[in-house]
Amino acid sequence: MYNPALHQQINTILRKQKIDIAGKDNAFYVRMMANADHIQTLYTEIYAEHPRAGKAFEQLIEGITKVYLARPQSMRDKDEQKERKGYWYLGNDIAGMSLYVDRFCGNLANLPAKLDYFENLGVNFLHLMPIFESPAEASDGGYAVSNFRKVDERFGTLDDLVNLRKHMDEKAMYLMVDIVLNHTSNQHQWAERAKEGNAEYQDYFYMFDSREIPDEFERSMFEIFPESSPGNFTWVPECNKWVMTVFHHYQWDLNYTNPAVFVAMLDNVLFYANLGVDVLRIDAPAFIWKQMGTNCQNLPKAHTLLRLIKQCVMVAAPGMAILGEAIVAPKDILKYFGTGAYTARECDFAYNATQMALQWDMLATGDTRVMLAAQYLILQKPFGTSWITYTRCHDDIGLAYDDDMIRQAGYNSYDHRKFLQDYYSGKYPDSPATGALFSSNPKNGDARISGSLASLCGLEKALAEKNKKTIDTAISKILLMQAHSFFLGGVPMLFYGDEAGYTNDYSFLDDPAKSYDNRWMHRPVIDWKKNERIHKKGTVEHRIFSATQKLLAIRKKLAVIADYKNLTWLNPYNIHVAGYLRTFEDQAFFGVYNFSNKTAYLTWAAFKEHGINPEKLYCHWTEKEFITGGNADFLVLEPYGFHLLEVIA
Repeated sequence: MYNPALHQQINTILRKQKIDIAGKDNAFYVRMMANADHIQTLYTEIYAEHPRAGKAFEQLIEGITKVYLARPQSMRDKDEQKERKGYWYLGNDIAGMSLYVDRFCGNLANLPAKLDYFENLGVNFLHLMPIFESPAEASDGGYAVSNFRKVDERFGTLDDLVNLRKHMDEKAMYLMVDIVLNHTSNQHQWAERAKEGNAEYQDYFYMFDSREIPDEFERSMFEIFPESSPGNFTWVPECNKWVMTVFHHYQWDLNYTNPAVFVAMLDNVLFYANLGVDVLRIDAPAFIWKQMGTNCQNLPKAHTLLRLIKQCVMVAAPGMAILGEAIVAPKDILKYFGTGAYTARECDFAYNATQMALQWDMLATGDTRVMLAAQYLILQKPFGTSWITYTRCHDDIGLAYDDDMIRQAGYNSYDHRKFLQDYYSGKYPDSPATGALFSSNPKNGDARISGSLASLCGLEKALAEKNKKTIDTAISKILLMQAHSFFLGGVPMLFYGDEAGYTNDYSFLDDPAKSYDNRWMHRPVIDWKKNERIHKKGTVEHRIFSATQKLLAIRKKLAVIADYKNLTWLNPYNIHVAGYLRTFEDQAFFGVYNFSNKTAYLTWAAFKEHGINPEKLYCHWTEKEFITGGNADFLVLEPYGFHLLEVIA
């Protein structure tokens, strides 16, 4: 819709910035005018009644323009290349790894020398866990940021990051970093000014003189870390006020009802864009809007804020995609892709956290029915958006799927979750897993699970027992989990160490800044001498690394694996076998995975129900051809085995 007053206002701002609207800056001008109405509408939805809304809106437009003008030509060229490609992030050619820089290789300066390692594995997309300044003694793994624009000296300098990005560009690799929108460290300069009594900066946070309003909030808010950080407010003695601290007492929640906060944080978002970031991971977006009388999670205006950020990014730096790290219930995750007029216009990526947790459910039970009960929701992801698919990440494993899904499989939901907790913490009789419960809540029995991929799959226990049979079984489980995730659709994201079979690292217990948080057991310090074993045939490291390498190579061969919203689940003829069909143009692919510890038999009828009716299949994993039989004949899958089957006739 043409809005003459808005367009005149924008033209005035752009003229001041000397934008060449008919020349070299024309593409930017077109993007600005195409998105201006959306930006204003979304902004007004949040800030229309705020007394400083008009001034802040001008600052927002000026900020977008300044960032565009400062954007290096090489990044503008990359923006254009991505736009010509369309949805550049949907392809089967991208595979990622998430890592802590210091625990992986010491610092950013060392990372360029490791790029060949990633290339050899088949990884061309790196997610660097938080690298910006945070207090060593109260960092929450880097998610308590004290300076959004300064790389923490533990990792190096901003110049080191820019140098890494240049080396990655030379190898056509993609970069993802985090931004923490929900909160800052209590040592951020805004918090320090608030402690001094500065009213302007106290308004950057939710600060109160008494417990009256905090108590009202608390009536409906949950505790995120009930063991280590109970409650949602912390007393600040320097200024005699209560401040909202949803996560830890040293993480102060930002007050987005104040437009100055939004403008300042958008400026940080765009600062990262001009560092050359390809995907910006927004941490904990579910929490960014607070409203009394609610649980302060997944509120409509949180989505409005994310949509506003997305429209601004599309104008200033259209090549940067947005990942919303919303680890919430399945029905809520999908909303982060956008709804209504903003479908596929909010976040480009979300974590397929539901599927990740359901894989662990299948591995423990050998039963696919709970997982299949969740698919009607997961498959509603809109075209043009994509998942990050994974078996493990830096965080705990939360069992955040719906009780109804568990009940549909014939289980009691409370007993089922308790079984999973006991199984992966090693308490269940004969469980091979070596994990631990994280953030247990005795009030409702809820708990999440810590432990590395290898340890939860039984490798730690098997190695300690020097049992060849159980070592083999553990490796089969690891590869089953990775293969199931890699070929689902979306960008597969390995967690560092998993490619070489790292088991739990208990050194965190000797570090007072980490010992209270058992998630550090699955965040290993990489031993590069140990990693040399990936080259020695027969070692556990070589077996896992080379198999992961092969899986990623297969994935990059098959265009049908790109995320074209082209996945159909097979009917559960065998409840132990998860199977799906992927189709694209004239290609068809079946992935079938046996989550049982026994040989499984899958009728060929399962392959003939969706209009394909294949006669001959080629398994890229086993490198064997299969001739399909009649409905009374079967495809055989070894315990924890799988087939990656391309239809060839």
